[in-house]
Amino acid sequence: MMLRECELHGTFEGELCPACNSEGKFVMNGRERDQIARRMAGILRHFPEKFDLEMDINGWVSVRDLSNAIARKDKRKHWLRDRHIQAIVDTDPKGRYEIRGGNVRATYAHTVEIELDLPTDNIPELLYYPVSRDELEIHLEGGIHPGGRKWVHLSKTITNAANAGAVHHFHPAIIEIDIIQMQAAGNTVFHAGTTVYLTEMVDAQFCTQVPYDNTEYSLMLEEWGEEE
Repeated sequence: MMLRECELHGTFEGELCPACNSEGKFVMNGRERDQIARRMAGILRHFPEKFDLEMDINGWVSVRDLSNAIARKDKRKHWLRDRHIQAIVDTDPKGRYEIRGGNVRATYAHTVEIELDLPTDNIPELLYYPVSRDELEIHLEGGIHPGGRKWVHLSKTITNAANAGAVHHFHPAIIEIDIIQMQAAGNTVFHAGTTVYLTEMVDAQFCTQVPYDNTEYSLMLEEWGEEE
């Protein structure tokens, strides 16, 4: 879906501003947005050095340097400017990126070594993690570890976790994490994206299975069944 910019309400997706019904000004088409967003994810999460970009210890890269680097690598993106990066960040529904003081960073899913300085307040009392049904007991007994990532990624709701897990697993099981007890034991949880939270690991004592007959989970099963 294309991105346009309303003078009063900022960047939006689609043909008309949802706030005032104005056409606004064209920013980029949906294909261009998706291509640039994928390139941003790769650079900011995994390989800034491939684009000769300097990333600080907290994962920040200059917006100007990022837009210039992408344009250099792909001559078809010669038109790319800082405002296009800003538009992608502003309209990302999952809060994958943030911009501050002329710099941009990914908020989660890093494989590069960074030190998180994300907020740790107002964390929900319960968070959720998807696993394959075959590996459910392994996690309930041994806890949750980051694997190939630097952090364990937790979801705000059962639905969020189910959607994330369905990318990799058929009808994933969902683990509920007791965040109150986890924090009381000295573990830190960071608020990253809109519905994403990060922590180093989750001990098994804080994990319980969301029952398969849970109402929210049952609705996800019905939705998956309709898609098959």
